[in-house]
Amino acid sequence: MLVLAKPKLVACLPASDFPLENPRTQTRNFPYTNTLAVICPKPRMKEQITVSEAITKGHLIINVPVMIIMFGVPGIAMYLFIEKIVPNWTIGIGFFLGFGLAWLYWSFAITKWRLWAFENVRNVHELKKRAIQSGLIWAESKWYNKTELKSEKDKSKWKELLKKFERKDEYIEDHSLPNKTTIYYSKFKNTYDLIIMFGALGIGLFLLIKSDSYIIGSVLILVGAYFGFKEIKQLLDTNPQIIIDNKGIKTITLELKSWSEIKNEEVVMEGSGKTSQFYLVFNYKNGSEKILIDDFNISAKKLEIALRTYRIRNNKNYR
Repeated sequence: MLVLAKPKLVACLPASDFPLENPRTQTRNFPYTNTLAVICPKPRMKEQITVSEAITKGHLIINVPVMIIMFGVPGIAMYLFIEKIVPNWTIGIGFFLGFGLAWLYWSFAITKWRLWAFENVRNVHELKKRAIQSGLIWAESKWYNKTELKSEKDKSKWKELLKKFERKDEYIEDHSLPNKTTIYYSKFKNTYDLIIMFGALGIGLFLLIKSDSYIIGSVLILVGAYFGFKEIKQLLDTNPQIIIDNKGIKTITLELKSWSEIKNEEVVMEGSGKTSQFYLVFNYKNGSEKILIDDFNISAKKLEIALRTYRIRNNKNYR
């Protein structure tokens, strides 16, 4: 017995004079309806906050209000004194009150920021390091940390967050970096500092010639001459101070060390406030390197990114 497949009927209908009544040509090869999984997607996990975003928010909600309170309160007291509303001793009270209120606000706000930031940022080690470098929080050894206001709930939450420090930070490659990063003395900074030193030298000479301030004038001349000579020397130095690439790190005082030899490379800050200085430090077989980078044409943050990126690229090449 012969079995025929189910026949298909095709009708050729004349086109309508009205374009909207004509059916569209169907070229899709997928179902017209989506599945339930597509219609009702699973809820996404809370997005992670970057270290830079957390630091920026910290300055906005902590340091900015602190400065406003610290200078705003005595400013109001001074205005009231000028308007002859309060006596002159109110200005002194305004300074003490402004400082006290600013510190009180910091003690409360820093706890809230710390809990929020370390909960939402993945790389907590980098966050802690950057927060200290930017003056947002103090190093653990500083007594200022004892003035932070924490409730029992805050202490319990922070204890849980400390477990995140058991994991290593994770970094991604910065594809915008070239195959090699060459670092020189910053000509802009050298020129700027040189102008200041020439200014100090000029003021010192003026004081020696036109006044009796021989001690101050002599000090300014010595400082201006010494540091001016230093800036001129750096300004004329066109040699690369640091070279970093996929192979390793080379400095002005050290031959190329491969990434396999290098350990614990990082940028560290020494000192605090206006006296802080940044160094590139790393260990290698039978030695270590520590080089000041403040006068170079690269920031501490960008140098950190370069170190991680070239380390990652090296690891990819030798897997």
